Order: sequence, then structure tokens, then C-alpha cells
Amino acid sequence: MDMDWATISAAITAVGLKLAAGFALYMVGRWLISFAVSLLGKVLTSRNFDPTLQRYIASILSVLLNIVLVVAILGFFGIETTSFAALLAGVGLAVGAAWSGLLGNFAAGAFLVIFRPYKVGDYVTGGGVEGTVTEVGLFNTIITSPDNVQTIVGNSKMSGEVIRNFSAHPYRRVDRTAQLAFGVDALDAIARLKPALAAIPNVVSDPAPDVEILDFNERGTVLAVRPYCHTDHYWQVYFDTNKLIAATFGKAGYAAPFLVQENKTAK
Repeated sequence: MDMDWATISAAITAVGLKLAAGFALYMVGRWLISFAVSLLGKVLTSRNFDPTLQRYIASILSVLLNIVLVVAILGFFGIETTSFAALLAGVGLAVGAAWSGLLGNFAAGAFLVIFRPYKVGDYVTGGGVEGTVTEVGLFNTIITSPDNVQTIVGNSKMSGEVIRNFSAHPYRRVDRTAQLAFGVDALDAIARLKPALAAIPNVVSDPAPDVEILDFNERGTVLAVRPYCHTDHYWQVYFDTNKLIAATFGKAGYAAPFLVQENKTAK
């Protein structure tokens, strides 16, 4: 009985040491993976690699190294890794259909990195979301909306729908309208607005701001007010333009527009 207990105790001790060594191997492996990914990021940054490509390459390296770590730990515990690889391949085929969406996101992510319809830092609309791209990952694109909400969109959804990249060009147009009352000289209003728009901070001089007669309605003349700016300054120029229209028309003493109703008299 004593001998049996000694054998069992020795076996438990051996298993415990094996598990402790395996855990230590896992922790060291995870640290090495983190160090390798971090080192790769520093090397790519020093060589002025695009941030989008950096994150994508780092994600791929992290996944591959973690797979190597798992295989190494299984080998440490005496599990035949070749059999495990075959089993993994069989399981991969079995769950491939269930993971088709995930694999589709992976493939779409590769195309997004290759064809570059957008990059980290661009302001875009895509996949039903609008905002600034903060990360293009293996499977998802992370977008931060103007109200500072993080949204994660599958890469296949991003690549499968229309993408509007507002950062692709050096400037974009801010579309505003200005309503004039009947009797207000539209040409005078245009002459006042054009130079004032050009003085708004971050409005570009080329192309120059547009102020033209857009339409006529039951209140009077409608002006199209369109300054141009970089997308980073869009909302600042947007709101400054609104304030400018109100201040300019107030200073000019223009009458407030009102609805003119047709008189209907009974015959």
C-alpha cells in the first residue's frame, strides 16, 4: 500500500511539474510573441511603413506565432504534432462552412490592404457606418464616429458595399443654403458673402467659395453657399459658415424671410 501511494505521489508530482513547465512555456512564449510583434512594429515604423499595413502584418504574425506556440506546447506534453496538424486540417474543413463569413472577412481584409480604398486616419462611409478609420484588422475594420463611438465592421461588409473616402482628396465642399426674403437683392447678398467666406479659418482659396442663386420658393430667393476645406476642418467650417450667414444678413439689415400665402377670395 505504501509502495502504491509512493508511486501515485511520484506520478502526481511528475504531472504537476509537467503542467507547471507547460504553463511556464506558455507564459514565456506569449511574452516572446508580444516582444516580436512589438519589435516588428518598431522596425516598420522606422522604415515609414503605412500604419494600416503595419497593423495588418502584426495581426498575421501574432496569429501565426500563437499557432506555433500551441503546437510546441502539445509537443512538449508528448502529443504527436503531425497527427494534430492532420486533425486540425480535418476540423478546419468541417467548420469551414460555419466560418465562411470569418474567412470571407479575412480575404476581404487582404484585398483592402492591397487595393487601399482607405487607410488608418481616413474619414469614410462604408458598411452603413461613417467616421474615422482607426484600425484595419485581419477580419474587421474599426471606425470611430464623429460622436466618439467605436464601431466594428466586418471587412467583407466594407468591401462589398459602396465606400466613400472623404480624405482621398485635399479638400471637400461644404454645402449650405441661405434663404432670402422677397425684395432682398440676391446679388448684394452674394457680394457680401463671398469675401466673408474666404476669411473663415481653414477655408481654402483654390477653389474659391461659391455663392450662387440656387432656387426660388414661397419665401424668396435661395442661395447656395459652398466653401471648400480639408475634411479634418469640415464641421468647423460648416458651423462657422452658418454663423457667418446669420451675422452678414443681420448686419446688412435684410428682412427676415416669411411665407407668402396666396389670397383666396370667395367669388
